[in-house]
Amino acid sequence: MRQKGKKSKSKDKSYSKQLEALSRISKAISSEIYLDNILKLIVTVTAEVMGSKICSLMLLDEDRKKLVVRATQSVSEEYNRKPNVKLGEGIAGRVAQENRPISVLDVRKDSRYVNVRIARKENLCSLLSVPLSVRGKVIGVINCYTSSPHRFSKSEMDVLSAVANQAAVAIENTELMVKSKVIQEELETRKLVERAKDILMEELAISGQEAFRKIQKQSMNSRRPMREIAEAIILAREIRK
Repeated sequence: MRQKGKKSKSKDKSYSKQLEALSRISKAISSEIYLDNILKLIVTVTAEVMGSKICSLMLLDEDRKKLVVRATQSVSEEYNRKPNVKLGEGIAGRVAQENRPISVLDVRKDSRYVNVRIARKENLCSLLSVPLSVRGKVIGVINCYTSSPHRFSKSEMDVLSAVANQAAVAIENTELMVKSKVIQEELETRKLVERAKDILMEELAISGQEAFRKIQKQSMNSRRPMREIAEAIILAREIRK
């Protein structure tokens, strides 16, 4: 009975640790931390909870159809510099292509694994690789390695899948914020250029097209953005007033 009690307490403690880790990741995602810092936190916390030797997060470069390591808590320079993985290549490449988790008992003996030399040098053994997907679209993969043979349980797979979902949300939110900011800046620039154009039309008695060309030409000649030229025209008008 005592042994059962100990196991139950250990399980509760492990579950509590997992919830705490997910909570930390969730708080980071909803904050204004830069994406690179969020991804670093995700791999650090995940490695701690999963008891991993190395945990890495790879994002899919859609143009090149390759997975690129974007965050890892590893201190190994060789692992951090390992080549990008093609979609469908190796374990991570298959996980991304098939959008399903894959676990391997020993990567050093698995013919699908492409970086066997690094695995041997860094003493990497078992691997659990889980896709990062947003609304069914894979955007990356998160990998957890152990240094000795380990059969990953369903509970561990569930935890890593939850982390992967959080990471996918973080990436999507950041991309949406960047797009929103770019659109907002473009609209603001258009407003400023239109205002500067009106000032030139009034002061020089020229057409809107001629005023726009003047702003454009000055921008090209001075190698400064049109927004800066427009702001300078508006400021000069305000000073003259």
